Amino acid sequence: MKVVVRTVLIAAALPALLAGCATNQVHKGTVIDRRLVGAIQPGVDNKDSVEKLLGRPSFDGAFTSNDWYYVSRDTNQLGFANPRVRKTTVLHVTFDAKGNVTSVNETGRELVMNVNPTKRNTPTLGRQKSFFEELFGNIGSVGSGGIGGSGTKP
Repeated sequence: MKVVVRTVLIAAALPALLAGCATNQVHKGTVIDRRLVGAIQPGVDNKDSVEKLLGRPSFDGAFTSNDWYYVSRDTNQLGFANPRVRKTTVLHVTFDAKGNVTSVNETGRELVMNVNPTKRNTPTLGRQKSFFEELFGNIGSVGSGGIGGSGTKP
């Protein structure tokens, strides 16, 4: 009887435990349709026609409003782990001064810069103190002369 109860409990708990390991696929940003991108023709289309086809861009260029960027990113996440980027697409549409399309370029993850910070602490001048020196370092120093004064009242 105990074996049956134990087996039933394990069988009931196993799907609950495995549900935490489910993969979550998320799409963020613009949905880029290849047929619509292929329909954009340099010299023929302008800002209005591109906006009707693809919608408003994710962001404009930093130095000129004649660069439009459509950004798309697909990620996978397993359980509570950090999400991993599966696919990144950046569509760059450039316009001339009159607002006509001059080029359409599509790039991916190869242009994304990977920044690795060196350490989690900021280097400072002075002496390194341990945890206990920081915690107990001021015991007995109340009222004693230190850097700020002589320790006696004038």
